[in-house]
Amino acid sequence: MFGIRQFVLSLTSFLLLWHGDSSAPRQQVAHGNKSVAIVGAGSAGLAVLRALIDLQIELHDDLDIVLYEQRRDVGGIWLPDPELVHPPVLPETPLYPLLHTNTPMPTMTYPGFPFPPGTPMFSSHEYVLKYHRDYALHYNLLPYILFNHTVLSASWVGTSEEGRWDIVVEEGNGRKTRRSFDHLVVASGHNHYPHILTFPGQDAWLRHRNGAHGRRREILHSIFYRDPERYANQTVVVVGAGASGRDAASQVALYARKVYHSVRTVDDPASGPVEVKPEIARFSPEAIVFADGSHALDVDVVILGTGYDLRVPFLETTGEIAVKPQSHRRDHGLTTNLRYLFPLHQHIFSLSASYPTNALAFIGLPILISNCPSDVAQSVYAARVIANASLLGPREQLLTALDAREDELRSRGYDPYYIGHRMVLHGSSFDYQDELIENLKAQGAIPDDGTKYVESWRREARDYQYVKRGWKRVEELGQEREWLRGVETEAEWADLMKRLDEWEKEWEMRQGLVFPKETTVF
Repeated sequence: MFGIRQFVLSLTSFLLLWHGDSSAPRQQVAHGNKSVAIVGAGSAGLAVLRALIDLQIELHDDLDIVLYEQRRDVGGIWLPDPELVHPPVLPETPLYPLLHTNTPMPTMTYPGFPFPPGTPMFSSHEYVLKYHRDYALHYNLLPYILFNHTVLSASWVGTSEEGRWDIVVEEGNGRKTRRSFDHLVVASGHNHYPHILTFPGQDAWLRHRNGAHGRRREILHSIFYRDPERYANQTVVVVGAGASGRDAASQVALYARKVYHSVRTVDDPASGPVEVKPEIARFSPEAIVFADGSHALDVDVVILGTGYDLRVPFLETTGEIAVKPQSHRRDHGLTTNLRYLFPLHQHIFSLSASYPTNALAFIGLPILISNCPSDVAQSVYAARVIANASLLGPREQLLTALDAREDELRSRGYDPYYIGHRMVLHGSSFDYQDELIENLKAQGAIPDDGTKYVESWRREARDYQYVKRGWKRVEELGQEREWLRGVETEAEWADLMKRLDEWEKEWEMRQGLVFPKETTVF
């Protein structure tokens, strides 16, 4: 049967190809002295910078490319804070010292650029930061990056057909400069502005010191979480079942007197000595009351692992992005409801009527996806469209295709304005990446070598349910070097994951062990 997804993909391809003859290779359009500003030197920024440099070389064109990074180095959220800060000052990153990757390292890589030999399968953040630094050095990206440069504002000066971005930047010494660019690529991430939940009665609860210990009570977001030992001998409630919430609950539980983990579902709770609770209903002066009527007494701290608001301040201050929390209706301009930025073509190009469809791009918005490979697919797509706007159809047709995608999600029970840029359907993260590249191939923008963008081993790795527990057992046995010996290429890393998954599965079956299915994000 011809399903809804097949219909949507067919409609999207038709709308993208309708305006030209898809049977003939489409020639790239060279634009001498075209200028592009990129914001952010994390995973997404590095990917799009490389894609633009590669395209510049291929087209023998002289693109003027500048990447502004407000921090001191590449790496985005993997770059630690230079110093500890406290509310209301926000940290530069939510990174905490004990952070380890929760997906196998090989699946997190930029295609064709594996982690160096000897990298642990699930490693600490230091390895990931070094990986991004190595990538920037290997592809000679640093000459294009201006560190300690913060973009304060960006406004479009022109019409829906032509114009320039007027960008104001503050340097580390406080000096402000202004430049104009043809194109703007936002790759600044979406883990900067904490989403703070409030609960009935919390103000009165905060005013009372903990009766058992006389401590001042506290509610803070996980962006401030750093050292679990800080919570020694305290009672802590952690809210949220995302990666940060699970990590905070598991780590704090090793030191705290008691940890409650408040989650919507119990499918993926924290590990260790934690008591799982439903959502918080309200606070009383002495207790925290949960949705099932149970309560927690003598709580000292509540840690909110409640995610982040989708904000782009330098576009909000100029009115280029409207902030409308809870909005589920599309107006003419670019809007964030703090979960979803819309309307965007393929989660990348703004379809605002204020400027050309290739004038403003966002790289790295998709969630529940391996960032590096997705960032590269988006970046290749964005770079080609920046060079040749005719690769996109008319704005109205792109909006129609977006409507079809959102309707498909609704038909499956998802509200697109709530799930935002989350890849919620099984395999959708891979399908999305393949679709971007296949669209370029269909229009002759890149050669068609007959292969899919997403390698088969990445798809296979999604179904490995034993790798994480297997690697933990490898570490407990002290066999890391034995397993990692001789592993260098992508193919060897893929084989290692497969062998590890089979090894652990066989052992658990012999032991009669049963574990809940683990959530994967790639």
